[in-house]
Amino acid sequence: MEILRVENLTKIYGKDESKVVAIDNVSFSVEKGEFVAIVGASGSGKSTLLHLIGGVDRPTSGKVFIDGKDIYKMNDDNLAIFRRRQVGLIYQFYNLIPILNVEENITLPCDLDNRKVEKQKLNNLLQSLGLESRRKHLPNELSGGQQQRTSIGRAMITNPSIILADEPTGNLDSRASDEIVNLLKKSNREYKQTIIMITHNIEIAKIADRIIEIEDGRIVRES
Repeated sequence: MEILRVENLTKIYGKDESKVVAIDNVSFSVEKGEFVAIVGASGSGKSTLLHLIGGVDRPTSGKVFIDGKDIYKMNDDNLAIFRRRQVGLIYQFYNLIPILNVEENITLPCDLDNRKVEKQKLNNLLQSLGLESRRKHLPNELSGGQQQRTSIGRAMITNPSIILADEPTGNLDSRASDEIVNLLKKSNREYKQTIIMITHNIEIAKIADRIIEIEDGRIVRES
């Protein structure tokens, strides 16, 4: 079952001499429960593509369908609500709220939506993330790996249609990177979570079901 479809997606910045084509007529689809890695060098357009897929930025042209919904037909307010409920975002630099503890950072999307969090679900998530003993700690009291695991919990708490991970291991040492990669793999294999991960590391990309390589804003090969 198709969960994501990208059609002729293009993003252009500037005009005339300063014109930059960041994403150039990209099309592909992702099945529900699939783990896809998008790889490319710095400046290839992979992060721009991820932001367009997630509704963080709007394209110059083209369409993105998530769970059958044309997300760019929504106005900004409705798109923000849809993104909060249906798209889990994991960033390289965690983007945690410094005055909120682990539990509060994880449940933030639900709090913003005025939705009650099931206590058992939260406890199970904290346990699977290895954060039970850190639930009341602030971000500055955590290691890099623990902060990234918190951001993964925040992305998963709403049971989103899709998780988008932008260089999730890029700011971590090798041990913490392995922990994060294994967590993503576990959420995909055990919970059938659909994941699209951006990375420049081909070895990390190999854990995915499919690898899409991008150069100069275009898909050049899939494997």
